[in-house]
Amino acid sequence: MNSMGKCFTEEQEALVVKSWNVMKKNSGELGLKFFLKIFEIAPSAQKLFSFLRDSTVPLEQNPKLKPHATSVFVMTCDSAVQLRKAGKVTVRESTLKKLGATHFRTGVANEHFEVTKFALLETIKEAVPEMWSPEMKNAWAEAYDQLVDAIKSEMKPPSS
Repeated sequence: MNSMGKCFTEEQEALVVKSWNVMKKNSGELGLKFFLKIFEIAPSAQKLFSFLRDSTVPLEQNPKLKPHATSVFVMTCDSAVQLRKAGKVTVRESTLKKLGATHFRTGVANEHFEVTKFALLETIKEAVPEMWSPEMKNAWAEAYDQLVDAIKSEMKPPSS
């Protein structure tokens, strides 16, 4: 049990670990696909990223998008894999504070987290179609929700 009172089961952990082990080697491509899906669903979300605001190249050619997308995808998946063992989201506290502050500053809203969740689940479904099941979807959704709850708890103005 974590502080949110939600339980991430052993079965869920196994599904997340199994799928992440397959996806890991393609995390760059999958991260990019994940972000392109987000922008396909919510084109206005591009405005939240300083490196995309004045960009004149197509999204998939933006030199900063793939590294950013990859790090977000890997962090999300790593966090999911560690969830049960640690009993909580294991992103470093300093990283969590930074994520919270950045998401607060750029104006990320609840709808953005929902779009991101949908895009994440779709990306994973396409990456491991032969493993995909309602149980796997629920496992990833639960892990994502717990990560988002941890980020949201840090979404506040920086303390002066």
